[in-house]
Amino acid sequence: MNKNFNIVIVGTGGQGLITLNKILAVAATKEGFDVKTSELHGLSQRGGSVETHIRFGKKIFSPLVKEGGADLVISLESQEAFRACYYGSNEKTIFLINDYIIPILTGDKKTELSSSANEIKKFSKEILLIPATKVVEKEFQNPVLAGIYLLGVAVSKKLIPLKIETVVKAIKEVVSPKYLNLNQKAFELARYQ
Repeated sequence: MNKNFNIVIVGTGGQGLITLNKILAVAATKEGFDVKTSELHGLSQRGGSVETHIRFGKKIFSPLVKEGGADLVISLESQEAFRACYYGSNEKTIFLINDYIIPILTGDKKTELSSSANEIKKFSKEILLIPATKVVEKEFQNPVLAGIYLLGVAVSKKLIPLKIETVVKAIKEVVSPKYLNLNQKAFELARYQ
């Protein structure tokens, strides 16, 4: 890899964004890259917006991805992809989006914002809409595994310039032994779908 690689991960509190960021950082470090990460929390413990950045390459000076600078945006919730458009560029950014919406509550009514791929296309080279939450709920009855499933998709489709074996090793280091087997299964499932 001759240039730096920039990833922005967006979602809501409790979806495992920080864990994904740590897995990627460990994997990139194992492959000899200079790595910088940043976590930007909203009301993360109450299901609010969370954003993490990871940059790796030969030499990284700042942990933050600049405007239009993302190579990959991973969105664990469809509406959050809109917030990440700031980091997108129609020349290089791939958006990997979980086709899942957390309803916004307004009074007694639930209001859902439909994901408009046409709007995001202005800020992306390519959009991949994956029903990750639906898949992991069906297979494992655990929606939190959607993030690790999307990571499996990203690595198997070579959206991230890291080796699968290195990411698997990083998962083993980062994920608690109590949840490791389940996370490994979700990651592997994504690779063969």
